[in-house]
Amino acid sequence: MNKGIHNFSEIGKLNKVLLHRPGRELEKLTPMNFEELLFDDIPFLKVAQEEHDKFAKLLQDNGVEVVYYENEVAKALADAKVKDEFIKEFVQLSPIYADGRKDELVEFLQKKDVNDLVETCIAGLFTDDLKGIAGDSLIDVVEMDEDEKNFASIPMVNLYFTRDPGTCIGNGININHMSTPTRRREALLLRYMTKYNRDFAADNTPIWYDVYDSFSMEGGDVLVLSDEIVAVGYSERTTLAGIECFAEKLLKNSNFKKVLVFDIPKSRAFMQLDTVFNMVDFDKFVIHPEIEGPLAVYEIMLGAEGELSFESMKDSLDNILAKELKLPAVDLIRIGGGNLIAAQREQWNDASNILAIAPGTIVAFERNYVTNDLLDKKGIKVLPIESAEISRGRGGPRSLTCPINRDDL
Repeated sequence: MNKGIHNFSEIGKLNKVLLHRPGRELEKLTPMNFEELLFDDIPFLKVAQEEHDKFAKLLQDNGVEVVYYENEVAKALADAKVKDEFIKEFVQLSPIYADGRKDELVEFLQKKDVNDLVETCIAGLFTDDLKGIAGDSLIDVVEMDEDEKNFASIPMVNLYFTRDPGTCIGNGININHMSTPTRRREALLLRYMTKYNRDFAADNTPIWYDVYDSFSMEGGDVLVLSDEIVAVGYSERTTLAGIECFAEKLLKNSNFKKVLVFDIPKSRAFMQLDTVFNMVDFDKFVIHPEIEGPLAVYEIMLGAEGELSFESMKDSLDNILAKELKLPAVDLIRIGGGNLIAAQREQWNDASNILAIAPGTIVAFERNYVTNDLLDKKGIKVLPIESAEISRGRGGPRSLTCPINRDDL
């Protein structure tokens, strides 16, 4: 068993990873609410689970220990006082239509055993579930949209993208302040895991960013390029203030020397840095060609007096990466193989969002065959997985995983 957080690269041999198998929360998606819940379509749960199980088995067959959100959170909540504290915090963070029913929701959740509690928090609750606890309310008679009226607690439909709520960096962790209230409770689950589950994280594990920090930051925007350099995307989901707060904590309290900030277009199509840029080997990166023109890179370091210093980097991306990683050159592999239509199509289906499980060995969606073939020709071993349903939430193999422990390079 690989205990504790240890993650100093994007490509070191992956030893342990945190997943969430899609569950009945996805069955609460409807055409009326999926946009609000950050989906573009409604996955077929049975097939999504089958695809996810095959993905987990592929990881296990390659020597990766797979642990799951529900199990790790349940371990953290084994103490009754911790469980009670979690319930109250969870309800306070929950986007509930009727704040007046929060006390009733607390009472409802307190009656559940710890495993049922975790599953219920993830799956969400309808207002009808509170019958017998809740008294009469104006909500019961006022006409409103059914989706608005139905949810006492919104389901965590995005949780199977475990990369976003948390990022293991070095021997510490980001417990991210998600950009939308819909996803903020996902990070709360991780916060309790880190505080109270010693199988997941050691005592006094550094927290570089916290769900209660003031500015949004998400894990898909964070790449650990080396044991000295972390890249962060300034994106639709991650703010400049959040990056600055993170950089100050990381650089002042670890051996990391630099944070590189990638300014990418702010749009749904280019949602986070790892949807358009990723590391696949010591000197090889995949990139969506449409970000190269508008991309700007900035450097954050500590000055002589311990204050943050900021600088715009004027060179081309390949030269910046080669210099920072102390390499003679790097290869930027453009998804779609130079064909703009193929690049746009495969980027939408997360061709850049691959997961490296060892240097030069990656997991990728098989549907992105143009890019996968190109990577193969570049000497990258591609392990393809099925993705007809799990891809509907807009996230690839990297988004589906929170790496906890990797070998050093």
